Order: sequence, then C-alpha cells, then structure tokens
Amino acid sequence: MFVCICNQVTDKQICRAVDEGASSLDDLSSALNLGTCCGKCKNCAKKVLREAIQDNAYAQVATAGFSPALSP
Repeated sequence: MFVCICNQVTDKQICRAVDEGASSLDDLSSALNLGTCCGKCKNCAKKVLREAIQDNAYAQVATAGFSPALSP
C-alpha cells in the first residue's frame, strides 16, 4: 500500500528501511523522502514504522530461540 503518495513510498519500502536500521520518521525521511512534501502521510508512516520495528523485534526473539509464552 502507498503510505506517501507524493513520493510513492510504500509500506514494504518502510519495512525494508527498518530492516536496514531506520528507527524514526527522520530516518525514513532521509532514506525514502517520506513526508518531505505535504506531510499528510506522517501519521500512517508512524504506524507502519512502529509495526515494522515490533515485527523485527519478534523475529529477533524467535531466531534466538526464546519463546515469551514459555518464560517464567
């Protein structure tokens, strides 16, 4: 889905940027030009960014062999 129409930035591009180390809207703005035109995309971008960061955290935990459901 397009998050930033002005600069044709998609949610998949945001997820890829997070995989590469982006952790803030400023990082996304630098990497993808997200929110540099009208700025109406910033709220949606924040949501996608948070979800991507959370998904990465879960993936790191899963690959480490830790299961939160089984921890004391």
